[in-house]
Amino acid sequence: MSRQLMIYERAVPISSERHRDWSVRTGGDFSFAREVNSVPLLAAEFIAAATDHAIVFAGDENTVFPSVILGMHDNANGNVGEDGSWTGGYIPAFLRRYPFVFSRSEDGKTFTLCMDEEFDGFNKDGKGERLFDADGNRTQYLESMLTFAREYQALFDRTQIFCNRLKELGLLDAGQAQFNLPGGESSQLGGFFTINRAKLKALPPETLAQMASTDELELCYVHLQSLNNLTPMARRLAEGAAAPKGKAAKKVKSDA
Repeated sequence: MSRQLMIYERAVPISSERHRDWSVRTGGDFSFAREVNSVPLLAAEFIAAATDHAIVFAGDENTVFPSVILGMHDNANGNVGEDGSWTGGYIPAFLRRYPFVFSRSEDGKTFTLCMDEEFDGFNKDGKGERLFDADGNRTQYLESMLTFAREYQALFDRTQIFCNRLKELGLLDAGQAQFNLPGGESSQLGGFFTINRAKLKALPPETLAQMASTDELELCYVHLQSLNNLTPMARRLAEGAAAPKGKAAKKVKSDA
């Protein structure tokens, strides 16, 4: 199964035979995301996310994907409160679609809607929204989740095309951020890529025009502007609560 998982413990295909009597109760509890310091971000989310978060590109020399930074320490999301509430402004679609996710066949042609059976909101007591009706047909709720997952996957594929273009043009450089936090603690974050502004400006006029026509140029500058959120975010997380006991984050992780 193709892994875009990170927060998923046991994602299995949804079926009326297995999940006919299951219901799901969702709400404002984001405890499932408490231990991730970054998650994938779709290109369509850049403008909304850049208001609150720093956007970088995570991955390796072969494949990269946009990622939104959510915490300054490994296994610690600074945007989830003690009660599980979300405290960080924009909520990435990667988290909003949980506990549902698409798995892709090895040939990339078939997608199957799955769900994390370990999600606390699943139950057989009829609490929340049912997945199937008494006849074993999908409920309107499950249909809406299927539509959301389809739209997410389409935007995911379009985002990957954008990332491939950045790599082809040689615009990405390895990045690292280091912070001096209140109280004298230092923290650093690495393992990600950022767009080189000088290389972007030096592209041939026809390439820049083409990128402008597809909104890719706008995405590049939204990403660069969002990096200004790194220091304020680090200070906010440090001032809002005591620093997590875990180690300082070494890298931004990508499971896209």
